[in-house]
Amino acid sequence: MSDAIHLISAWFALLGALVIFVAMIGVVRFPDVFCRAHALGKGMTLGISLMLLSLWIDQGTQAAGLKILAAIFFQFLTLPVASHLLALLARQLDFPRFGPREIDDHRAAKGAGRGS
Repeated sequence: MSDAIHLISAWFALLGALVIFVAMIGVVRFPDVFCRAHALGKGMTLGISLMLLSLWIDQGTQAAGLKILAAIFFQFLTLPVASHLLALLARQLDFPRFGPREIDDHRAAKGAGRGS
């Protein structure tokens, strides 16, 4: 039984590391900051959560489980928000995008507020 639990734990850790590795490849390979922020936010959230789940399976205690569940909850709460804020800042600073930009509502809203 103990060997099976360690094997399952190792698989979750390996899967989490693989997801993080693929996300890092996406950060390097994607063309603009918006695609990179998406890869970073989704990949790191899932990868870290899988690795923390692996740790929980390996520890096996309820006290460690509650702490790890809290850590997973805060990962799902903070990593996507940080990724969104980076993309929002990049848009406000007019970072170049890959491909045409069809809708540009933030510039129209700035001009509309000046009374023109």
